Amino acid sequence: MAGEAAVKVPYREKRPFDYSQYIRKGKLPHIWCAGCGHGIVLKSLLRAIHASGLSKDEICMVSGIGCSSRTPGYVDFNTLHTLHGRAIAYATGVKLAKPNLKVFVATGDGDALAIGGNHFIHACRRNIDMVILVYNNYIYGMTSGQASPTTPQGMVATTSRYGHIDPPFDTCEMAKAAGATFVARGTAYHCQELEKIFYEAIHHKGTAVIDILDSCPTYYGRLNKMKSASEMMLKVEKDGTVPVAQAAKLPPEKLEGKKLRGILYRAERPEYCEEYFKLIERVHG
Repeated sequence: MAGEAAVKVPYREKRPFDYSQYIRKGKLPHIWCAGCGHGIVLKSLLRAIHASGLSKDEICMVSGIGCSSRTPGYVDFNTLHTLHGRAIAYATGVKLAKPNLKVFVATGDGDALAIGGNHFIHACRRNIDMVILVYNNYIYGMTSGQASPTTPQGMVATTSRYGHIDPPFDTCEMAKAAGATFVARGTAYHCQELEKIFYEAIHHKGTAVIDILDSCPTYYGRLNKMKSASEMMLKVEKDGTVPVAQAAKLPPEKLEGKKLRGILYRAERPEYCEEYFKLIERVHG
């Protein structure tokens, strides 16, 4: 963990919070569409970072290309806005060069799991200490609504006008299978739960992947006949998910079509950068 300030403290012992201390001056209002959940996700993340005790200089946020990848432009951290699908590769370099930094990757379902899919699975495999935030709105929002690797079957996108036929990736199952040691899912609707998930991920040593269900009313909602952003949040995020604890008590038929929400998997194993520096020390003595 990066420095003494990041020592984990009970979550409820939070200091007074002021958004302005984490936002770059002159960057608001943001450019995300009305009804987009990205601003809510950013709010939850900043509150979790504040509660963690990390200083701004202990953080690096890296992004690729897409609506979610606009996030580093708003925050007053060490930031890096990179190439489409390459955010995790750049983040790996940052972590190896500056292992004391807490590295966050802001990425989308297309950026992380399509063009960036190879980097995603290898970061999980290596167990590099970073928090990968997958803003998952089931579509390519910035480039006009094309189908993404998570678009559900039967749903409409600009590249699937008669209904999408590809089976979607499950971000969490993919991360777990690839070797991530912290896997969770949250939603913009359940913003307080999401904040606590972020807090736990920050204090985890290893690859932490958070699948964040997040509404895109401009494309996904409009193309799929959802009348408003609020209707979309209720249908996709509120009614479409079930907390892990509640799911354990429900029969299979009640879980059909639902996604689990909360911390889905957590394990401990050697962190990649620590093992790398041990190797250097052993070789060079």
